[in-house]
Amino acid sequence: MLNMSTRSYIIFTLVINGLIPWGVYVWLSLYVGGLTALSIATLIPLVDNVFHFARHRKIDVFGGLMLLTFVLSLVMVLLGGSEKLLLLRESMITGVVGILFLGSLWVGKPLIYYIASRFSTISDFEQKWQYAYFRKVMRNMTLIWGVLLVLEAGTKIVMVYELSVIQVLALSSIVSYSFIGAAIGATILYRRKAAVNMKQQQSIS
Repeated sequence: MLNMSTRSYIIFTLVINGLIPWGVYVWLSLYVGGLTALSIATLIPLVDNVFHFARHRKIDVFGGLMLLTFVLSLVMVLLGGSEKLLLLRESMITGVVGILFLGSLWVGKPLIYYIASRFSTISDFEQKWQYAYFRKVMRNMTLIWGVLLVLEAGTKIVMVYELSVIQVLALSSIVSYSFIGAAIGATILYRRKAAVNMKQQQSIS
């Protein structure tokens, strides 16, 4: 169970890095151009990252990932283009994030480790990296998310080229929620199994 302070911190992080930027973008886009609105919305997670770095003297990977998605959105807006390109923007961003997850498997600690460490209620979370099984769990979870995000992007790209604009708009959210739901479900099941095995590993050591 999450205690109140941890739950509040998680909610605050999601709001400041996701909900508020999205709300600012939607609100400002009613009065200014989409590029200006998105540029201003991008500054919000950037400010959060600066404060986090000033306080903890380390880069906030989760906030950085959220900021990256906004920056990529900004780039896509600058590119402009046809209806198909507009529909492809979200998929391109999802694909890039998925590739980053997979790429992190080869350089240092995987992305899931940094994301989990920010929200974890376990006091010795960082010390668990010394265990080979824990490192395996973090890499497997990162692999799950990376593969499913890339598959989601690939599926939606195929949809853009094979279906009409109306059909894509109608099915896009269903596809996204299906893949994200699968990733969350797989993570929960795997985490439960891994927690039991991790306790056994620690008791043996």
